[in-house]
Amino acid sequence: MGEQAMNLPPARVVNTRPVTASAGSPRGPRRGRFAMTAETVLEWVIRLCGISAILFVFGIFFFVLREGVGFLFGELNLVQFFFSTEWYPTSMANVRYGVLALIAGTFSVTGLAMLIAVPFGLGAAVFVSEFCSERVRETLKIVIELLAAIPSVVWGFIGISVMNPLIQQLFHVPVGLNVLNGAILLALMSVPIMVSIGEDALKAVPDSYREASLAMGATRWQTVHRVLLPAAKNGLLAAVLLGVGRAVGETMAVLMATGHAVNIPHSPFDPVRTLTATIAAELGEASVGSNHYQVLFVIGILLFTITFSVNLIADLIVKGTAKG
Repeated sequence: MGEQAMNLPPARVVNTRPVTASAGSPRGPRRGRFAMTAETVLEWVIRLCGISAILFVFGIFFFVLREGVGFLFGELNLVQFFFSTEWYPTSMANVRYGVLALIAGTFSVTGLAMLIAVPFGLGAAVFVSEFCSERVRETLKIVIELLAAIPSVVWGFIGISVMNPLIQQLFHVPVGLNVLNGAILLALMSVPIMVSIGEDALKAVPDSYREASLAMGATRWQTVHRVLLPAAKNGLLAAVLLGVGRAVGETMAVLMATGHAVNIPHSPFDPVRTLTATIAAELGEASVGSNHYQVLFVIGILLFTITFSVNLIADLIVKGTAKG
C-alpha cells in the first residue's frame, strides 16, 4: 500500500480563478454609444444644477446690494440707522430711518420662538429616532412634513383668528397680536426642520454606542442623556441654528400676527414689527429709486447678512461634526 501511494502521479493544480471576458470580448458587457452619451449629458446637467444654485444666491445678493449700496454708503446715517428707534421713512418734515426697534422686534420674536421650539423639536427628534415603533415613526414623519407644507399666510390667518382671541382670554390682555402670538407660530414653523435634522444627527451615532451603554446596564433614557446627546450635540446645534435661520427669514406670519407696531418690546404681550414684515408691508408703496425704496433694500442687506451668518455657523458646526 505504501509503495502504491509513493508511485501515484503528482496532483494537477487546477486554476480556480473565474474566467472574465475582456472588454473587447463578445461575451463581455458592451455599452452602446447612446448610453455613454446619455451618462455624459446627465453628469453635466447635475453639475450645472449645482453651479446654478450658487449663481442664484450670488445673483440675489447682487440685486439687493445694487439697489441699496448707494444709499448705504451715501446719504444714510449709519449711527441713526442702527441705534435709533424712530422709523418715519415717509415724513415730509423730518425723515428718520432707525431700525433698532425692528431689530429688537425680530430677535424678540425669534428668541421666544426658539425657547418654545427647541424643547419640542429636539424632544420629538429623540422620540422619533429612539423610542417609537416603525409605524408610529412613519406617521409622525408625515404629520411633521405636513406642518412644513402649510403656507406662511395660512399660519398668519391662524394667528389672527385662533391665537389672537385665545391669548386675550388666557392672559387678559387687550390685544392678542403680539410677540407671543408670532413666537408660537414661528415655533410651529421651525419644529419640522429641527426634527428632521435632529433625527439625522441621532441616527448618525453608531449603534455600537447604544449597545455598549445598554450592555453596561444603562436604561434607554440614560443612554439618550449620557451617550446619544453628547455624541450628536454638534448636529443638534446645527438643527437649532437652521431653525433660527428659518424663523428670522419668515415674513407673512409675523406680519399678520405680531401687531406691526414699531417699538421695543418689554413683555411677550407687546406688539412689534420685524425686519421682514417692514419690507413686505412698505416695498409696494415706495416709489422706485426713492430714499424709502433704497433703505428697504438696506434692510434686506442687513437681513441677508444675519441669515447668511446663521447658516454659515450651522455649516461650520456640521463640518466640525464630520471631522470629529
